[in-house]
Amino acid sequence: MTGDRARREAGNGSSGGTPSELAPLEQEFDAGSLYALRSAVAAHAAAAGLPPAQVYDVVLAAHELAANAVRHGSGHGRLRLQAADGVLTCQVTDAGPATASGDEKPDARARPWSAEHGHGLWVIGQVASQFAVDYGPAGTTATAVFTFR
Repeated sequence: MTGDRARREAGNGSSGGTPSELAPLEQEFDAGSLYALRSAVAAHAAAAGLPPAQVYDVVLAAHELAANAVRHGSGHGRLRLQAADGVLTCQVTDAGPATASGDEKPDARARPWSAEHGHGLWVIGQVASQFAVDYGPAGTTATAVFTFR
């Protein structure tokens, strides 16, 4: 969904509240589409009524989560951004580590997402109201929640 479409569905979107009719943003991504993903996230977060500084935080978090899915996961993933009841939820999922030659074993070079001090996941934990990463055999799901200020 483009930012223009999100704004139209949200009405004026500038009231500072959470527009109840703003449809979620759902977008697939890979390494070549991270710029477009950031643009869509910025437009959607602004249309949801977040202040500019918080829009920046959401874009930072979405980009970092997507970049981690590309680098440490399957090389692609799906982002879902939804605003409701005074919170904006950013969820990124991927299908798990890249596989070598299409077989069932993960690529030995793939590393799990690290959350060491100074890295992107640590930063997300600082700017988001809540942040969690769930790992499983089907892949990784990372969720950052932002409470409207």
